[in-house]
Amino acid sequence: MLPELPPLPVTVDPLPYEARLDARPLSQIDLVVIHCTELPDLAQAREFGERELYASGTGNSGHYYIDRDGAVLQYVAPQRIAHHVRGYNPRSVGIELVNTGRYPRWHDSRHQAMDEPYPDAQIEALIALLRRLRVELPALRLIAGHEDLDTDTAPASDDPGALVPRKRDPGPRFPWPRVLAAVELQRLVPARTAEP
Repeated sequence: MLPELPPLPVTVDPLPYEARLDARPLSQIDLVVIHCTELPDLAQAREFGERELYASGTGNSGHYYIDRDGAVLQYVAPQRIAHHVRGYNPRSVGIELVNTGRYPRWHDSRHQAMDEPYPDAQIEALIALLRRLRVELPALRLIAGHEDLDTDTAPASDDPGALVPRKRDPGPRFPWPRVLAAVELQRLVPARTAEP
């Protein structure tokens, strides 16, 4: 019997290509990856998620999106493998928090700060969603930030001789202590390979 959980309204709004994403058993999911959209609003995040970028007719998207006011939307069902983080998609669920991040100069070496705070309503909704997923996904035990798992660099747009992180989300303003204290998940931060 599942424990009693507080209500969490989730708007299910599947991406047009959701059925083309590979299916998987829920028992395969042991990891949640936290992202921020690095876009100004939910409408632009949706438009980006709808773009077909691969020969399969699919694109890049998280499973869940949480707006600044705490509204939760499901764009991809957890039973489908979404493209949201390199190397970890088959085992993970992606949660996108609407936040500007480095928008619109993601790879400009002079614009790497991520200054927008995450509102309380958004973090409370995230915690509620994580608690629900903890009950619904039997193997779920790990959580990571996108920046923890994708540590590659890219040439800076303002100086190709300089390198900047490809991904920095959810970034320094994300309240890891608050979230980890509220949910029974262990943060996964893979060991970095030493530079030669």
